[in-house]
Amino acid sequence: MDQAESNFVELPDLAAPPGGATGIVRTSDGLGLRYMRWAGRPQGPGTIVIATGRSEFIEKYFEVVGELLQRGFCVVVFDWRGQGLSQRQLRDRAKGHVKDFSAYLKDLAAIEAHVLKDCPQPWFALGHSMGGAILLDQAHRGCSPFARIVLSAPMIDLSCVRYRRLAHFLAGFFNRLGLGRIFVPGGRRSSVLERGFAGNPLSSDEARFNRMCRLIVAGPRLRLGDPTIAWAHAAFRLMRKFEHADYPRRIRTPVLILAAQNDGVVDSLASERFAARLKTGRQILIAQARHEILIERDDIRAQFWAAFDAFIPGAAGEEQALLARHTARDGAL
Repeated sequence: MDQAESNFVELPDLAAPPGGATGIVRTSDGLGLRYMRWAGRPQGPGTIVIATGRSEFIEKYFEVVGELLQRGFCVVVFDWRGQGLSQRQLRDRAKGHVKDFSAYLKDLAAIEAHVLKDCPQPWFALGHSMGGAILLDQAHRGCSPFARIVLSAPMIDLSCVRYRRLAHFLAGFFNRLGLGRIFVPGGRRSSVLERGFAGNPLSSDEARFNRMCRLIVAGPRLRLGDPTIAWAHAAFRLMRKFEHADYPRRIRTPVLILAAQNDGVVDSLASERFAARLKTGRQILIAQARHEILIERDDIRAQFWAAFDAFIPGAAGEEQALLARHTARDGAL
């Protein structure tokens, strides 16, 4: 198994925001996680923890980090176990692998214990896709340290799997046969970012998409291919829990879901049904957006930030917050 690495990759047009400190923390089961932290404005609005999606890495969020720093937040972003430059769990670095999604809660607990403890409160979370699903699982268990949670296209259910019930059954069947460490059927060693812009399900912004591709070229150890059967089985188990009517009702943390209208990865209708059952939450559907809203076109990203600023206390000045609420109310989102 590889060890975690604390260095980071930069591009001329995507440098790390200044002032970031990088390091490695250990989880309760002994895995090394890479993280970066930036101090916010003195007496700023608090701290944002970015929980990335499957196969993502810290460098992909440098633009977002810069935008959060402009708002005065302290920012923490980390690589989940098995991806980025955190410790991989298999010898084959190309395989995205985990036995159970509860393992990711150990990652969150390590970040809270060793990194967040020195960051100003209140603490907020911004989660994308798989990261959003993990944050919801933590909140449902009643152990979330976050005052509010913003989710970008959370993995409530998948739209990229045609026969989901059958896929879930087969993943469990093959996992029980001891095949959990092999790729899902048709899985590839290459990153989705290396498969070309044309027809991609992630973003309609070619410049941002290609910039992410260049990050993989500049830092090949960031690369992660498709998931293993065990990862898929674990993901399906969690998503089945999301289907229970009482699941969202037990989440007490205020949640804002930003869903993508043209999402070819996760099911925006499933997240809408989930959000409708939240006691303190809602969903906003962003027109024309693909799965990765935060690497989308400027006009799409502006809608995300308008909703974010209206939801997170102190994210914008009072005048900007009023404008953001007005924009959202009038249906621009």
